[in-house]
Amino acid sequence: QLVESGGGLVQPGGSLRLSCVASGSIFSVYTMGWYRQAAGKERELVATITSGGRINSGDFVKGRFTISRDNAKTTVSLEMNSLQPADTTVYYCNASSEVGPGNCWGQGTQVTVSS
Repeated sequence: QLVESGGGLVQPGGSLRLSCVASGSIFSVYTMGWYRQAAGKERELVATITSGGRINSGDFVKGRFTISRDNAKTTVSLEMNSLQPADTTVYYCNASSEVGPGNCWGQGTQVTVSS
């Protein structure tokens, strides 16, 4: 189970930090990630981080967002800076097993960038 928090309303150029707490499995062998999906569009990669710390990010991130994980707290976070209106959408946490078929999604958290 994944529980997200930290979404909300922010002005253009502002920052938000999203957090996702995982429970019910072995967090350390999962690749954790953040995806986003706007209405009528496909879900797109924001960033993922493997159990070994390797990071993959979407092209639009361009150094503005930073993903991190804390295995002891079974938490993955996304620090988002220089937010723009185009970043407005629902952000989803994902856990994908590195040793089997397990895959899980959070319920999503809304991020709105507006003045």
